[in-house]
Amino acid sequence: MPTFARNNVENFLCDRIFRGSKSISAFLLSMLALVPLISFNNKGPKAVISRGGTPVGNTYILVDKTDYELQVFDEEGWYATYPVVFGSKDLRDKMFEGDKRTPDGEFKVVLKKIHPQWGPELLLDYPNEESVRRFRDRKSKGLIHSKAKIGGGIAIHATRPDEEWTVDHFYNWTDGCVSVKYTEMQELYDYIQPGTAVIIRY
Repeated sequence: MPTFARNNVENFLCDRIFRGSKSISAFLLSMLALVPLISFNNKGPKAVISRGGTPVGNTYILVDKTDYELQVFDEEGWYATYPVVFGSKDLRDKMFEGDKRTPDGEFKVVLKKIHPQWGPELLLDYPNEESVRRFRDRKSKGLIHSKAKIGGGIAIHATRPDEEWTVDHFYNWTDGCVSVKYTEMQELYDYIQPGTAVIIRY
C-alpha cells in the first residue's frame, strides 16, 4: 500500500468529486483496492504506467512525495501513475521562498504554458488561502524569519530534454516544483485542463 492514507484518497475522490453518487463512490472504492498493484517500487528507474485509453470525464491529481509518484484519477478511478521528483531532499511542507521544498496542500491548475527550458508546464495556484494561513501562523510562532516571503510559481513541469535521468535516480532538482520526465509530460499536459484539482502530500 502506498504511504498516503487510503481514507484521505477516498474522502477526496468520493466526497469532493462524486458527492451524492453512491454507485460511483462504490466503484471508486473498489478501484482504490488496486492501488497497491499499480504503485511503483522505489528500487531502480521508473516509467509511466496507465490503464490505457483516454481519461473519462474530469481528472484529478494526487502527488505523493514519499513515493515519488503523481497519480491521475478520473471518473472510472485510477488512470495513470507518473514517476516524479521535487525540489529539496527535505520532502516536508514548503516553509518560505528559497527553501526549495515542494508545498503540501490542495491546489488547482490555473494555467497551461510552454516554458523555454523544459516545455509543458501546469501552473498551480500556490500560494492559496490555506498556504498563506499556514505561512502566517509559522511566522507568528517564530518558525520562519520575520522577513521571509512565501514564494510562488509552483508548477508541475517536465525535466529538461536531456535530464530525464533526474527522475530515474530520484534527484530532486527544482525550486519546489513537481517534475515529470520530458517525454512523459507532454501526454499529461495534453489531457489535464485548467481547474484540475491537485493534492500534494508527504
